[in-house]
Amino acid sequence: MFTFNHYNFNIVNLEKSIKFYEEALGLKEVRRIEAPDGSWKLVFLGDGVTDFRLELTWLQDRSEPYNLGENEFHLAFKAEDYDAAYEKHKKMGCICFENPAMGIYFINDPDNYWLEIIPKR
Repeated sequence: MFTFNHYNFNIVNLEKSIKFYEEALGLKEVRRIEAPDGSWKLVFLGDGVTDFRLELTWLQDRSEPYNLGENEFHLAFKAEDYDAAYEKHKKMGCICFENPAMGIYFINDPDNYWLEIIPKR
């Protein structure tokens, strides 16, 4: 038996990413692991409801953006109030794709990872 635990995104600017995820999705830091020499940091973000975590990996020597290929992967988040979430993300300027026919949209984080927003059904 297996259960979901976490998903990882490699990021370039840790503080900018933490701020984005808190502002855009309400995720909070729940755990942090740092290399003794400061060469890397792992920050786990949680939603305060489920046990699932988003792990942000920061590497000290990395300054260039990660190659995300065609960016054909994403995480999905249910929005309690879809319309309010849409307006918030529109004001933040982070909506990168909309699919009104499916009733969903995507936002992108500072490293261009796509995050799907779906209404609670």
